Amino acid sequence: MGEEQGAVDYSSWTIPELIRRVTELEKRLKEQTVSYTEANTTALSSAEQSSSTQTSSNGIPISTSYRRKQKAPPRPFDPSKYSTRLIALKFAYLGQAYNGFEHHANNSTPLPTIEEEIWKALVKTKLIFPLTNVSTSSTDGTKEGTNGSQGIQRRQGWEREKADVNWDGCEYSKCGRTDKGVSAFGQVIGVRVRSNQRVRRASTLEISADVSRGEHSTITSHPDAPLATNALEDTLLSDTEDNEPPFDPVADELPYIQLLNRVLPPDIRILAWCPNPPSNFSARFSCKERRYKYFFTNPGFAPVPGPFGLYSTPNNPNSTHNREGWLDIDAMREACSNIVGLHDFRNFCKIDASKQLTNFQRRIFHADIEEVSPLSLPSFLSHLSLLPPSTTKAAGAPQPKLYALVIHGSAFLWHQVRSLAAIVFLVGQGLESPTLISQLLDISANPTKPKYEMATDAPLVLWDCIFPVESEVQSAEKREIGYEDSLEWIYIGEKGGVEGGVSAAKTRGKWGRGGIVDDLWEVWRAKKMDELIASQLLDVVSVQGHRKLGSAAEEDDTEAGKKGYRSPGARVFDGGDVARLKGSYIPVLKKERMEAVEIINARYAAKMGWDPASPTVRDQDADE
Repeated sequence: MGEEQGAVDYSSWTIPELIRRVTELEKRLKEQTVSYTEANTTALSSAEQSSSTQTSSNGIPISTSYRRKQKAPPRPFDPSKYSTRLIALKFAYLGQAYNGFEHHANNSTPLPTIEEEIWKALVKTKLIFPLTNVSTSSTDGTKEGTNGSQGIQRRQGWEREKADVNWDGCEYSKCGRTDKGVSAFGQVIGVRVRSNQRVRRASTLEISADVSRGEHSTITSHPDAPLATNALEDTLLSDTEDNEPPFDPVADELPYIQLLNRVLPPDIRILAWCPNPPSNFSARFSCKERRYKYFFTNPGFAPVPGPFGLYSTPNNPNSTHNREGWLDIDAMREACSNIVGLHDFRNFCKIDASKQLTNFQRRIFHADIEEVSPLSLPSFLSHLSLLPPSTTKAAGAPQPKLYALVIHGSAFLWHQVRSLAAIVFLVGQGLESPTLISQLLDISANPTKPKYEMATDAPLVLWDCIFPVESEVQSAEKREIGYEDSLEWIYIGEKGGVEGGVSAAKTRGKWGRGGIVDDLWEVWRAKKMDELIASQLLDVVSVQGHRKLGSAAEEDDTEAGKKGYRSPGARVFDGGDVARLKGSYIPVLKKERMEAVEIINARYAAKMGWDPASPTVRDQDADE
């Protein structure tokens, strides 16, 4: 005892004695820590069971505060308690921040895809529960999947931020597959999602319904079994009392639009949902018409003032009737008229040898140049020295405007719209004749594609997807006019498109705070301010210095010639922000040609080891 109470002199201890002493002290410390922890745990448990206050000898209550009991973890979501339904979703997105629509497994991209964002939103809101294969080890150490006896199929955890996109068990289909940078205002997918209608509590309950759609549904509450599916909502047994009103498949349904928009990026927005697509609905194969718009400004780029902005064209080399930047809308419309009809568009697409396509015929229902609106452009563009030479003060100056190349078709080849836009822009600049479209569509005269560059991606929008009544569908060879959409879309703010609550009742989910218009206004205004400030800067720069528009110094060709002005004919508009520098222009039909489609396909088939006598066509269409 004296050794422990007084100071201990360890200087005379040997090394083995010191080691034993340290070991003994560590053991005592560990025992005291365990004893202290057990005592506190017992005291806390007793305090939770007793009153939070005690009374002293004189009757004064004494507080015995202790740590607040931690909340129990949330119960795991049980999808088997809910029915599901096949619906269609119509949505819009601005494509510049994304690597296209389609997600490719095991293919990492620098930007996310639209499909990834839609999938994450559906999983996060617990609207889908994709099946995933969980491998288990067998006795010999090998792993077996769902095809093996030890395979287990479970639902993928929605908490995984970077989980692999997986649509298994969701009856998923997609309509258009837009490329990187391309936007869409009427994209459509079909997917089976959770419904607000609960199924009757039972260990196992199966209902087979022979309904008008010819579907058979199975309902089960087993956690590892597929979600309950239903052909018609009234064929399901509700979890409510029999005397309660029946479930309304529209008014009583989950607010799908608001749920998804709440977790989606601001440049992706769900616009509508269809509660009753046909039982055999496929967003891809049920779509019989796709509509595209390619937006452009006129002028396409900043004109050069005076005589140095004028240039002759290959069609009329002795006339300087064109000013660079300005487009001839009438000539472009004439070119569009040659697009309509059933044609072989192999010279207006990018060949994908992996698909082994041999049929390039597509039906175009409509093609035209439509005026969208006048533009609020920098004011210097209205100066007479920047206008086409045919413009006079008496005739009035042409106003800068926004136009769209509008094309409706039954189906499209890969990059078909952007290839058509590139040729139409060359016609608008007077570099090609409107008849070039017809010449390229004549496969007997032009069996191979000239190597021209397609138009840029940003101005292209998948405007709408059309799903007609099945009885009206005709083959592309017979159908000459477009279709009308037959799906019953419920747009935000309508019955079935409103989220419950007082604020929602006032704004109906479309206007006001939290409404979709407010969300899109924020996106638009941010971009509008960038445009406005850049426009003001252009106006400031255009009037600075002594070389002002219309002045003699500005149009002094002697000084301009000494500076070696580039030939205006070298700049070509392709829909982008700036014109491309091309040097001496080479007409399209005189450009180098690509190899024939048959040669490209045969080379790829040989590389992959495919039988050239019976090639497998993997895909008939490849959208923009």
